[in-house]
Amino acid sequence: MTDPIADLLARIRNAIMARKTRIELPSSRLKEDICGVLRAEGFIADYRSLPGPVSPLLQVDLKWQQERCAIEGLRRVSRPGLRRYVGRTELPRVRNGQGIAILTTSKGLMSDRGARKQAVGGEVICEVW
Repeated sequence: MTDPIADLLARIRNAIMARKTRIELPSSRLKEDICGVLRAEGFIADYRSLPGPVSPLLQVDLKWQQERCAIEGLRRVSRPGLRRYVGRTELPRVRNGQGIAILTTSKGLMSDRGARKQAVGGEVICEVW
């Protein structure tokens, strides 16, 4: 797999279209950090790491409210072939503040709101709304 983050986003998108409440996928530290940001911002209900037969699994519980998922859309911004970096003054606003951008910064993985508070820039991994 060349892009595990895109795989995570595609699995979440497919689970939403199939109206699933829980998905399991291969775990990694970066995927757990992304799920931590999504949980802190209220886009997913919970996540946990489980031992798997070969490698650890990440179990993600999606948040549903009256037949609507809290996540309406996902978009991968920075990818292996084209990295997108922004400075602290160029942080994106997703859907006029209705969504978030997840960034990897020198102070760890965080949302665009957290990066604005700490006045840091970094690589824009994805956008969620």
